[in-house]
This record gives sequence, structure tokens and C-alpha cells, in this order.
Amino acid sequence: QVQLMESGGGSVQAGGSLRLSCAATGSTGTMAWFRQFAGREREGVAAIGREGSPTYAEFVKGRFTISKDTAENTLYLQMNSLALEDTAMYYCAAHPSVLWYSLRLQFLKYIYWGQGTQVTVSS
Repeated sequence: QVQLMESGGGSVQAGGSLRLSCAATGSTGTMAWFRQFAGREREGVAAIGREGSPTYAEFVKGRFTISKDTAENTLYLQMNSLALEDTAMYYCAAHPSVLWYSLRLQFLKYIYWGQGTQVTVSS
């Protein structure tokens, strides 16, 4: 059983930065960040496998960086150059196995989810 706890969300002006954290208990093979807009299904933002290779959605490349502190079993998402359209609830997700790269941003593949943290970007 894996438990995930996100933190670091909040309000920021457009162009600003936030760093999300996800503390995990238990062993994980793949971890990821998803976000969800009201009335829409969750979309993959970034993922990282146990081997350390990141995968990013096209809309965040160059702006967001995913990383993992293996010793602390904590996942991070550094978000820079935030835009109004980044406003969403952000979720941490985990799978016990190392997922193939093409599957890492598919929310249906993930078993464990955190409660989410809200990110609001204002003008």
C-alpha cells in the first residue's frame, strides 16, 4: 500500500513559480503529476520512473521540472513561468512498477493517488 501526500500548492501571479511536493510511503516504480480542470478528466503533466528518466507533456516542456529524492521518497514538481491556464488541482500518482514511457502520462494506469493540491495563477 502506498500513501501520497501533496503540498506546495497556492496562489501565484502569472510568470511566477511554485514547487509542489509529494511525500510517499511505500515502494513506487513510477510517479507522476497530473492536473484536473473542472469538468474534465485528469491530464498527465510529468512522470518519472525508478530509473530517473522524466517524461513531460508537451504543454509544460521547458517550464516544469519533475524530480525525485529517492532517500526521502519525495516527488517534486518545479513549475516556472506559470500561466493562467495552469490553474488546476494537481495530483500526485504512483504505480508500484516501472511503466513504459508511453504509458506514464495516462491516468488510468495509476493505482495510488494523493488528495491533490490547488494551484491558482492570477494576472
